[in-house]
Amino acid sequence: MLGALLGWLGSFLTLSPMTRAMLMIAIGIFMIGNALRMFNVHPIFRYFSIEPPKFITRYIRRTAKGTDTATPLFLGALTVFIPCGVTQAMMATALGTGSVVMGAALMFAFVLGTSPVFFVVAYLTTELGSRLEKLFMRFVAVVLLILGFVTLDGGLNVLGSPLSFQNLTRNLLPSNSDSAPVAESPQLSTPEGEITLNVEDNGYVPSTLKAPAGKVLTLNLITNQTYSCARDFVIPALDYYQLLPDTGTVQVSIPAQEKGSTLFFTCSMGMYTGQIVFE
Repeated sequence: MLGALLGWLGSFLTLSPMTRAMLMIAIGIFMIGNALRMFNVHPIFRYFSIEPPKFITRYIRRTAKGTDTATPLFLGALTVFIPCGVTQAMMATALGTGSVVMGAALMFAFVLGTSPVFFVVAYLTTELGSRLEKLFMRFVAVVLLILGFVTLDGGLNVLGSPLSFQNLTRNLLPSNSDSAPVAESPQLSTPEGEITLNVEDNGYVPSTLKAPAGKVLTLNLITNQTYSCARDFVIPALDYYQLLPDTGTVQVSIPAQEKGSTLFFTCSMGMYTGQIVFE
């Protein structure tokens, strides 16, 4: 229920790819700050923990003394107010989905996946003391730090930033599809002034397109039973955003670009990326 509510609220915040990108960057920074707080790197990171109002804390303590059947269920629902960095990070991610269904599914998967782990850790902690708890929290902090950087990188992709990990590594370490002979490039089968990009479930093929500079071009986006977020196609520099059909062709007009410039494209979540290099 909480995930559905957060996803619904997020739908009002994600009005455009730019808004989504800024929200993802904020979520990523929040995750990283939480991880650094858990590592006790610096006192300033204590501000990344959202504390519940004191009256809620006092109410939880009073309710915890109850022994009726409803008390454990009620306390379980109130755990969303506990200043836990991991839970808050997942809540922020659910907000960033902008979808009631995705927000609910995310929080459900989080609860389902972590319940056995936390149950075992809680039991072992009571048996073995606080040392195990500290080791576990360090592990959680590492995972949260990684997720934070992944989310931050996704936001940079949606912004079309050349500083994202994918865009940096694509230029430094070209993939096989980028270095393939020109004769094998699929865009040569289209008329002059057109280039073709295949939108597949696992990304865009090829991930790098080469196009002539100084000409208005048509980009043909081809889907064939594609159901991943790659269909949510974004060209940040052109402020272009389109949900592609699962099967079909959508044409995008590309204004003339300067020689040596690069136009980045991505899915709306920043997971799948690519670029058009103008020569």
